[in-house]
Amino acid sequence: MIRLTSFLITLMFAFNIISAFAASDDSILSMKERADAVDRLLSVRLKSLPVKLMRREGIDMWVLVAREYNEDPVVMTMLPGTAHSARRRTILVFVDEGNNGVKGYAVSRYAVGEYFQARWNPEVQTDQWQALADLISEKNPESIGINVSPNFALADGLTHGEFEGLSAALSNEQKSKIVSAEKLAIGWLETRTEEEMELYPSIVRIAHEIIAEGFSNSVITPGVTTTEEVKWWYRDRIRELRLLAWFHPSVSIQREGEEAELQGMILAGDLLHVDFGITYLRLNTDTQQHAYVLKNGESKAPAGLRIGFATSNRLQDILTENFILGLTGNEILRAARLQAIEEDIRPSIYTHPIGYHGHGAGPTIGMWDNQGDTLGRGDYPLYEHTAHSIELNSTVSIPEWGGQDVRFKLEEDAYFDGENTYYIDGRQEKLILISSD
Repeated sequence: MIRLTSFLITLMFAFNIISAFAASDDSILSMKERADAVDRLLSVRLKSLPVKLMRREGIDMWVLVAREYNEDPVVMTMLPGTAHSARRRTILVFVDEGNNGVKGYAVSRYAVGEYFQARWNPEVQTDQWQALADLISEKNPESIGINVSPNFALADGLTHGEFEGLSAALSNEQKSKIVSAEKLAIGWLETRTEEEMELYPSIVRIAHEIIAEGFSNSVITPGVTTTEEVKWWYRDRIRELRLLAWFHPSVSIQREGEEAELQGMILAGDLLHVDFGITYLRLNTDTQQHAYVLKNGESKAPAGLRIGFATSNRLQDILTENFILGLTGNEILRAARLQAIEEDIRPSIYTHPIGYHGHGAGPTIGMWDNQGDTLGRGDYPLYEHTAHSIELNSTVSIPEWGGQDVRFKLEEDAYFDGENTYYIDGRQEKLILISSD
């Protein structure tokens, strides 16, 4: 009965989200609808993830501290949909209370959302840090996790000044219980819920549609349009749709007879590349795709370019085939590169997690400037229910271009459910074609 009820709630939640998308002419939610969606998603996360992750990492109390405009990245993902920053000093505390589950407290003047109950009355206790120490004494945890990390910036959000304030307020016994919450913080950020994954395909689809529009004759006139103009068209289009770009789009050219990638006028026969990402409902996309500008009389790209593109598709398959639960990013990289090289592919793999952040929390699987082990971040294991940008390239010699080496750089967002990896909104499997007529 409990499972059925949970399923029905999930189904109703997904229906409400999808209906909200359909209700808008351009499929983009109003700001109020976005805040409501963020709050619903966050409510599910707060009810389900802390107890699972804190017990997985053996942490009884998790203390997060942030000050206005210098927020811990994790804290920002826990604030209500109407919040743009922390308020003054915001202290959020999760406490594992055994059979009662994990409870949330805000050692602040006001509650934070519906989950974090206010536990500080400045009229009674003027010292906010002492109020935190009193809460710790009351709950008496065996371990106290704080967000400090030598490896992950996203898990290193406790600033030096706040750490000093915390340390000064605690007794020696309480300080002896402090541990790094690195893996707990990364676990919170990287884990995607079922409700988020009902929504994520729509977000990636929006990104795909914007890319396709930009790589079309409605935007590009060969011999007239420049790469710089296309970049800024993408930025303007994102804002027209009331979305945000989390990085400036890049557009480049690979051209027969030119070894280096180019910027400038787009011409017939060019192979175009775009790197593009949006932020919507606190989730991010990261996509790289290619387009070919047809020469007069051509109806498709040269065979060499099509084969080269398919080679990078194959490299994507090799990489995701090696997504095995529990393997580290470094182990996945080594296995995928070995398999690719055995198939006569010249690979470069630089895949990263995605979700609340574009370059998200979780295992690093190679870097564009380091195809060996990445210490720290590459040693983190692959967990289930996580999203990743499958980012890579293969270098292929193109016969029609006199044997010139061309890099086919692809990136698509994918989801790992613990056993299988699938693309959140599919992937590019053939070159986009732009007419020169």
